Amino acid sequence: MAVNSELVGREFPPTPPYLVGREKVREFARAVFAEAPQHTDVEAARAAGFTDVVAPPTFAMVVQDLTVQQLLNEPDSGIVLSRTIHAEQRFAYTRPIVAGDELTAQLRVTGIRMMAGNALITSEAEITDAAGDHVVTATGVLLVGEGE
Repeated sequence: MAVNSELVGREFPPTPPYLVGREKVREFARAVFAEAPQHTDVEAARAAGFTDVVAPPTFAMVVQDLTVQQLLNEPDSGIVLSRTIHAEQRFAYTRPIVAGDELTAQLRVTGIRMMAGNALITSEAEITDAAGDHVVTATGVLLVGEGE
């Protein structure tokens, strides 16, 4: 089954709210070698003008993943996980993510491009805070390999 070209323009329901925890931010910072003190030290974050520890920029992937799971589980997508890799990632921030944020994300498939029999699926996850204000747009590209 080929990737369903009718996915382009499809929007998925917003994810349940994700509460950003201080320890999750610290764990993520350690995992990606983000050594700036505002990622792990509350006082350093406050001295920099934040209310709590600041997540490294790629932390948005944690929330975006909730939306990507919706896409991967779409019955008519034609996406076969065993033939899929994460090919590209970009972030456009309005403000940093900090511990205590309650974030919701909504995914929209923005494009499918065929290349040598493979499908490149581009999607954007709009991530907002509890007030509904934009925090970050996470744009990802999945490469789905050609089937047998």
